[in-house]
Amino acid sequence: MKFLEYYKECKNELGKVIFPTKQQIKIAFISVIVVVSVVTLFLALVDVFFHYSISSIIG
Repeated sequence: MKFLEYYKECKNELGKVIFPTKQQIKIAFISVIVVVSVVTLFLALVDVFFHYSISSIIG
């Protein structure tokens, strides 16, 4: 009996979930790609800066 009660509650809660539309998923995907690209570019520039700084100090 507890299993059936649990199942009914899960089904009820799942009915309250609002799933994203294709447009929302597309916008989120593009946003993630842009943010990851910007962070990657920033870290690459910091890496190049430190590489040349340390290289000039060492020698």
